[in-house]
Amino acid sequence: MGKKLYVGNISFKATEESLRELFSTIGEIVSINIVTDSYTSQSKGFGFVEMTSEEDAQKAIASLNGKTFMERNLTVAEARPKPSGERGGFDRGRGQNRGRR
Repeated sequence: MGKKLYVGNISFKATEESLRELFSTIGEIVSINIVTDSYTSQSKGFGFVEMTSEEDAQKAIASLNGKTFMERNLTVAEARPKPSGERGGFDRGRGQNRGRR
């Protein structure tokens, strides 16, 4: 199974294809996902790259963390699993307890 990397401080002009070109110089890529706003489709400035091997992932961290890409210094690190039960974004409950004290 591949190793997932967190990639932060991505230029808003970057595309999944431009990231693929950058990371493919290090090793084989399984998948790339730039996180976007669900309403505007604008990049949120971070994403995930999954490399095929642990070795390629470590090489990517070592060589690309802090590297300037599209006028921004990338942050590349091992992705941490999302805590269970966390949905992310705003709590879009049904309005329970709204206005109650």
